[in-house]
Amino acid sequence: MNVIELLRDEHDNIKRVLVVMRKLCIKILKQDQVEFDAFSDAIDFVRNYADKHHHGKEEDILFAMISDHLDDDIEKDPVEAMLSEHDLGRYFIGNLESALDSVKEGKENAKVDIIANAIAYADLLAGHIYKEDNIIYSYAEEELSQDSLQKVHQEGKEVEATASEEGLQEGYINLVNELEAKVKDIKL
Repeated sequence: MNVIELLRDEHDNIKRVLVVMRKLCIKILKQDQVEFDAFSDAIDFVRNYADKHHHGKEEDILFAMISDHLDDDIEKDPVEAMLSEHDLGRYFIGNLESALDSVKEGKENAKVDIIANAIAYADLLAGHIYKEDNIIYSYAEEELSQDSLQKVHQEGKEVEATASEEGLQEGYINLVNELEAKVKDIKL
């Protein structure tokens, strides 16, 4: 199993949810309607698939290997930047959840906070994914030793096997399909 290719494939699933989030924001703008369940499902996907599962493999396996085996001057800034962006994404998702709760409590002006945080997250992740796919992952593939890459792939395979036993990947891919179906008529 090539975990770096798997991470790239997972990015495709994450980007699909970013489109869903943008469409949910457009619905607020055009119809003044918040799809609470769809936003809740998107947050669940982000926290458990994108963050815990996907970012977990990046942070605990790939980025750790880069940090352990490459020159500090080379790896420090790019890896730290990716970790900071992961944290910033968590911040936006927390704010999005708070804004949704505020609207549920009758605070109509919090709709703008829903849009602000959902779009901030989507824009952050779009750029973040580009950097990982085209810079960080390529760098790791070129600069890590074959032994280090093999260890990354083996550790990633173990994470995937556990997640597969729990039905994580299949369940979240099904959720993405359901979310896309809910917003299929909303144009970007």
